[in-house]
Amino acid sequence: MEAITTPTGELRSVPALLRRNALEFAGRTAYREKEYGIWQSWTWAEALAEIEWLAMGFLALGMDRGDHVAIIGRNRPAHYWAMVAAQMCGAVPVPLYQDAVTEEMAYVLEHCGARFVVCGDQEQVDKVIDVQERLHQIEHVLYNDKRGMRKYDHTHMNWLHDVREEGRVAHYRLEEEMHKREAELNYDSTCVMLYTSGTTGKPKGVVLSNRNIIETSKNSSEFDRLGVKEEILAYLPMAWVGDFIFSVGQAFWNGFCVNCPESAETMMTDLREIAPTYYFAPPRVFETQLTSVMIRMEDASAVKRALFRHYLALARRIGPAILDGKPVNAIDRMRYALGEFLIYGPLKNALGFSKVRVGYTAGEAIGPEIFDFYRALGINLKQLYGQTEASVFIAQQPDNEVRPDTVGVTSPGVEIRIADNGEIFYRSPGTFVEYYKNPESTASTKNPEGWVATGDAGFFEPDTGHLRIIDRAKDVGKMADGQMFAPKYVENKLKFYPDILEAVVFGNGREMCTAFINIDLTAVGNWAERNNIAYASYQELAGHPKVLETIRTHVEEVNRSVAQDAMLSGCQIHRFLVLHKELDADDGEMTRTRKVRRSVIAEKYADLIAALYDGSDSVSTVTEVTYEDGRKGAIKATLAVIDAATVAQRPMKAAAE
Repeated sequence: MEAITTPTGELRSVPALLRRNALEFAGRTAYREKEYGIWQSWTWAEALAEIEWLAMGFLALGMDRGDHVAIIGRNRPAHYWAMVAAQMCGAVPVPLYQDAVTEEMAYVLEHCGARFVVCGDQEQVDKVIDVQERLHQIEHVLYNDKRGMRKYDHTHMNWLHDVREEGRVAHYRLEEEMHKREAELNYDSTCVMLYTSGTTGKPKGVVLSNRNIIETSKNSSEFDRLGVKEEILAYLPMAWVGDFIFSVGQAFWNGFCVNCPESAETMMTDLREIAPTYYFAPPRVFETQLTSVMIRMEDASAVKRALFRHYLALARRIGPAILDGKPVNAIDRMRYALGEFLIYGPLKNALGFSKVRVGYTAGEAIGPEIFDFYRALGINLKQLYGQTEASVFIAQQPDNEVRPDTVGVTSPGVEIRIADNGEIFYRSPGTFVEYYKNPESTASTKNPEGWVATGDAGFFEPDTGHLRIIDRAKDVGKMADGQMFAPKYVENKLKFYPDILEAVVFGNGREMCTAFINIDLTAVGNWAERNNIAYASYQELAGHPKVLETIRTHVEEVNRSVAQDAMLSGCQIHRFLVLHKELDADDGEMTRTRKVRRSVIAEKYADLIAALYDGSDSVSTVTEVTYEDGRKGAIKATLAVIDAATVAQRPMKAAAE
């Protein structure tokens, strides 16, 4: 797309893209939101008006250049508009995770020095009020949903609608100042600040410029031939860089429509109604959807189960080849077409994937079996590799070159090099400006030439040029006998099974690998109901002998699979236990993006790890937990330690032969 001049100059900022869209795509739908079961929509021209009024309302409240504006809430058009309106004022939007506990939120608000906080609803307002006495820099709290807010002290609190209305009626007074500030924006102006997940410490504020966001959006859109007719569902956390690049960067670059679901509970229904053409989800979402499908099939009639299994086997065999345009004989194509009519089409429609042209997963490695399942159905699911510091894209899979064991080729505009120790480095137009108030971390992550250390280990395949990720560089190690230890490789294989939600593998520097496992309460609970097994809690179900035996069979199946890889065959699991509670971000065991904090788990559950290695048959423990209202408690449990059969390893030389 050629650069087009706008009243505020060239397309060198997100507000400039907005003005271009309001001119070129004035009547096209820019946003949809479902509220009270009804979809409401706004065109690009209407979105520009809403954002301008909000920006002028911010100016009326005294928003200055360089102010940090925190946005806390679910995906709603008004929250995206608040981010762009803040940019128009020369301020910096800082979206936060809406499910963050008060202490996490307090750290980010204090670190960025937010003067303004835009809250989605009463719950978010209450969290901000809880920390306001400690954080004296917060001057204005704005809220989008006014339910429950009538009796609050509104001295420094405003309904977002009223702010917008004040901006609308005062436009003669404030419009000139808004345009002046917007005209000052350029490629090097800060577009957004996003906080990292903080797997190894406190989250860091990643400063991303207009150059970072716009160049990355342009290059990635051209890579997948995205256009104005795309439909996306904005449901991922607004604080995550993936949502910002898809729902703001690419949406504004291409002019396509952003659809916001009514709630997390209605997300799947809303997904089916929208039927997006461009879709992104982390592996956990695809895993959950597959678990739901498998549970439903277990409840289906014998005939339906037989049909499903027959056509799924056919799809696994030839579906990816058909999707990639490879030769498939006529009879198989006819059988696949019948399967599309009977099974694949209805299933894709039920999942909301009937119109997906490009689908991506990233954030964590996805299990090969899960990945292949979706591609077998004819869904063009691909993998990408990225980071917040890269404005997402580092590597991605081109159409017809999709495999579960790589993350594709180098993204357009990106350079990648592999260090001697296997760590991946990159530089690109999307490379972040700095870590806010943290020059030491900036210098240790990005060198003067712009090369960024990813912390991941990997290598390029010499014949295809595809990048393969082994694991986090800090997590890759060696067993006591010198064999490679790569926990994520085994964990992803375990999580393929619908009744395993999470797994954490140990073994670095030890003589054998062991594991913690979380069951999936939905899947295992459904199994218990079908088999008339009563249980009163997660803990009771997780310790049920039949559940433990089922998990043991899964672990042994994974061991047989791992044994086929000569390089990683030493990662077979010898002993495991099923945890008495789910790993939880509120307890510090995972990040808000569902990444395991290995160091926290190793310290918190040291007694359980010791039992895995000292030959114990069981272990008693007491674990502190955090409830939804922030209260602390403790749960006691006695866990069984289970032995799993392993497969004799072949020497690497013999395996290669």
